[in-house]
Amino acid sequence: MKNIFLSLAIFVVMSLLHAQFADWEVGLLKLPGGSYGMFSVFMLIFCSIITGIGFLTVVIFRKTYYSILRAAVLFEIIYLLFLIISGNNPFLYFYDPTNENLLMIMVYGNAPVLFIIMYLVHLMYSKMNLLRIKK
Repeated sequence: MKNIFLSLAIFVVMSLLHAQFADWEVGLLKLPGGSYGMFSVFMLIFCSIITGIGFLTVVIFRKTYYSILRAAVLFEIIYLLFLIISGNNPFLYFYDPTNENLLMIMVYGNAPVLFIIMYLVHLMYSKMNLLRIKK
């Protein structure tokens, strides 16, 4: 039961971080608010759907998703798969270099950045558990 709640917490944190990074990227690229003002909300909805699918997967296969790293890998695989299926082409920027197309590269780039963050959280969490077990 503990691994299910841990996985849900990881999914929610990763969803919120993806939405926050998308908001920062829109602000950094100075994209028009009328067209891209709600992009971070769209990313939050998009990631909430991924959270639901990932949580369902963890509930079904609860014995295999016992660590933060496995939940993060599952989330990122589903995230990248959904981006590919939705038709976002990260290579379009190289044919038409606009800020809108650069945003798609940055959205794809969020995945490895967040995975590294979750890997560092996994290392800290496992060290804390190891110290707790030794005492």
